[in-house]
Formats: sequence, C-alpha cells, structure tokens
Amino acid sequence: MTEYLAVDGGTIAYEVTGSGPLIVLAHGMGDSRAAYRAVIPPLVAAGHRVAAVDLRGCGESGADWPEWSRTAIAGDLLALIRHLGGPAVLIGHSVSGGAATVAAAREPSLITSVVELAPFTRKQSVRLGDLRVRRFRRGMLRLLGAGLFGSLPLWRSYLDLAYPGVRPADWPERLGRIESLLREPGRMKAMQGMGRSAPTDAGAQLGNVRCPVLVVMGTLDPDWADPHAEGSAVVEALPSGLGRLEMIEGAGHYPHDQFPDQVVSLVLAFLRSDAARA
Repeated sequence: MTEYLAVDGGTIAYEVTGSGPLIVLAHGMGDSRAAYRAVIPPLVAAGHRVAAVDLRGCGESGADWPEWSRTAIAGDLLALIRHLGGPAVLIGHSVSGGAATVAAAREPSLITSVVELAPFTRKQSVRLGDLRVRRFRRGMLRLLGAGLFGSLPLWRSYLDLAYPGVRPADWPERLGRIESLLREPGRMKAMQGMGRSAPTDAGAQLGNVRCPVLVVMGTLDPDWADPHAEGSAVVEALPSGLGRLEMIEGAGHYPHDQFPDQVVSLVLAFLRSDAARA
C-alpha cells in the first residue's frame, strides 16, 4: 500500500513490507520503486522491514521540485528513515548510490550500512580510450540524447543496452510502466534534472562515511568503460576498511533487476558480516 510523507519541497511516496531491522530501497533516475519488486520479498523473508521509496519527481511522489541533486535526494531519504524510526540499511541505485553516500556522511546515527548498486558517486571523466569501448560509447550517446532532448525513445534504447542478456520475466510490463510514468507531467523533467546533477557532492562526502559500504557493479554496465575500475575507485575513496566491491558477471546497469537473487545474497552476506564486525 502506498503511503506518503510530506518533506520540504513536496511529497514522497513509499511502501513498507515486513518487520524487523529496517532496509530502505532507493531507485535510479527515470524509474520507480518497482525496480525492486523482485528484491523485496526475499529481504522480507530474511527478517527485514523493507521500505521502497519513489524518489522526488518519480513514481507516485510529487513531480514539481526545486532541486534534483544527490544532496537533496539524501535529505528525502533521511526524512523517511526518521519517520519510520531508523536506523536503517540504505540501498541506492545509480543516482541514489550517491545520495546514500551523502546521507550516511550527514547523519551517521541513522545509517547502519550502505549498499550502492552501479552508483554515480564520483566526479565523472571520459578518457579518449574509453570511447573505444563500444558498449560505453553507445550507452553514453543514448543517455546524453535522452537527457538533452527529453526523448523517451532514446531512453528506451538506452535501457536496451543497460539490460544486456538476461531480462526480467515481466520485461514488456516493466518497460510499459517506465514509459507510462515518464509520460506523466513533470516526470521527464525530473529525469533530465537528475541527469544534469553532477555527483561531485557525493564524491566530496566519501571520506566522511563511517559505516560499512558494499558496492555492486555489473561487468557489462554501459555507463562505464571499466565498471570494475569505477567501483574500485569508490571503495578506495572511502575510509580504509569500510568498503567492499562485488562484481556480477553479465549484469548491466540494473543488477538488482537482472539478477535479484545474486544481489539479495550479496546484501544479506554483507549485512551478516557487518553484524559480526559489530
């Protein structure tokens, strides 16, 4: 059941399932909490209370917001965790990976650990050699086109690259839902705003994180010429010993939707090891 939380600037939609230690799931741009539909049941079965949130401008959340930065998104996530009675494990995908970093650095008492799925958490740069990687070159052009022109066909063509090989059983329905939401007033504007927001604010906070962080990357993610190098750079920017990188073979930019069982296994193992350290 959808619930709503009023925060500064608008209204955030979310749903809560299960009972136990709190996990908050935050999706990437141009998406909704439905991105985690295959992840929620096994996390609940493992004994967690799981809150899946629609980011500002996305899903059933309000569409009109003054800011789209990772810092702004982090503020929404922290407000939700306070409302639900944290602390929480915060799982963020893509733009929300960076937001999770900001949230953990800003209010360490509310975040016990962070999982970043294919995160945009650092300042991005493109080297000439990167453009020789066809997957990356094609993905970058489609992403830039979708953001610049607000083009739904270009976004869909990007998703074709972002889901290489394995796709969810409900793929046609998944695409239909994404397209339907992006046709709603203000939704494409929200995606464009997030796309224009640089991850420098998140990168500046990596050294201030105090909780364990798991970074999960797909080996075929078209958003980077070398996904392993990007994930390693995020881990290396964290305080020593806090970060861990896991790669999922054959996954693109949506490992939690292509390989939900593997992602859940990695998350639960990470949380068990985190508890053991504590």
